[in-house]
Amino acid sequence: MNADPRGGEANNDRPSTHIRLTSHPGQGSGGAPPIRWAHPDPAERGPVIGSTSAPQQRNAIGAHSGSYGVYRALAVAAGRLDRRHRPDLTDTRPTRSIGPYPQWADAERIVSIDPWGASVQIDFAAQIASGLDIRPTIAITEARVHLPEIRQACAFGRLKADGQILFDDGSAAVTKIAIEPVWWLPGVAKRFGVDLNTLRRTLFEQTGGMYPELITRNDLEVFLPPIGGQTVYLFGRVSDLANPAVELTARVHDECNGSDVFGSDICTCRPYLTHAIEECIAGAQRGGVGLIAYSRKEGRALGEVTKFLVYNARKRQAGGDRADTYFERTECVAGVQDMRFQELMPDVLHWLGIRKIHRLVSMSSDKYDAITGSGIEVVERVPIPDDLVPADAQVEIQAKMAAGYFSDPSRLKVEPPESVRGRDLGAGDD
Repeated sequence: MNADPRGGEANNDRPSTHIRLTSHPGQGSGGAPPIRWAHPDPAERGPVIGSTSAPQQRNAIGAHSGSYGVYRALAVAAGRLDRRHRPDLTDTRPTRSIGPYPQWADAERIVSIDPWGASVQIDFAAQIASGLDIRPTIAITEARVHLPEIRQACAFGRLKADGQILFDDGSAAVTKIAIEPVWWLPGVAKRFGVDLNTLRRTLFEQTGGMYPELITRNDLEVFLPPIGGQTVYLFGRVSDLANPAVELTARVHDECNGSDVFGSDICTCRPYLTHAIEECIAGAQRGGVGLIAYSRKEGRALGEVTKFLVYNARKRQAGGDRADTYFERTECVAGVQDMRFQELMPDVLHWLGIRKIHRLVSMSSDKYDAITGSGIEVVERVPIPDDLVPADAQVEIQAKMAAGYFSDPSRLKVEPPESVRGRDLGAGDD
């Protein structure tokens, strides 16, 4: 038995009989420093604490690990994890230093990730030593990636090993950055042009009332949403990302498990992703930097079940799968054509200090508009080559171009329906 700080006895194998309701003011924030978002000094900004080991220390709504937080709860309930466990952060510090950059102190630029989330072991060491359960929301490490498409590019002579970025076995050296979402709710509301109270209430209602603090705790402005995060893969010198004079090749890619992992040929997602990786490697070999930002927004953030239902509806409709009904079939099933909302996407670019992208490997006008609208210059847009589009993905690529995706107009083989003409509605996972 271990003493419960609230009184009585606690057992690692079963919860205390006393439940502390975090929805009431004054509960769940004792001992936690306030968060002053966008303050340039981390000591003054304060750490983000979504503590599960000591709920009374929390200064944020929700819990760490995004959608994986539910698995932690299951592990505790099953008796496989001590509910009071705190991570030992010894030797976990980033392998590459990033920032701080001026954008970190700009509340207009970063509202959906914690700029200081990668360095809590350093910046908040004293608070951790005092007993606060502060956890990183960003991790930076080194690795190599092995892709058959890159080995093929080497075999065809498009890429050549250099022993630093690309190696003889076709592997490429990368810096990998995993990022959990951290939302500063006032900034998110402003980004979407909605009333803050409306945003908080809608988040509460549409998550089945999971987070009552959204309604009752207006003093808590930071939310750790239960959604997937993103992974950044960097080729070349990380320190050059913030230098607009150094060529930057970049792709912002939204998850498409069926294509990205399993090679499903109904869309262009994996071909576009691997093409972008090849371009990033080539750019890094020219002395520049390559960047892939991979976000977990499966099926345009509609989810994979909805995505597969749409596949069935497209192929079974009268006349078969057609570009002129591509978007309409999605809306019939999901009620909306796209829920990725690229408004938050540029935050990661600002966190990396980026001010200029020389080559953006994307046809999406939604992404281009979000990036340039946030103040980042884009010099050139790079579409997917015709020979990389799978036969079964022709419907998708034609629908995209008809709806306004960036490409050579001569590639367009179908007229868009009136409902999408001149609009960029988003398609596939580009």
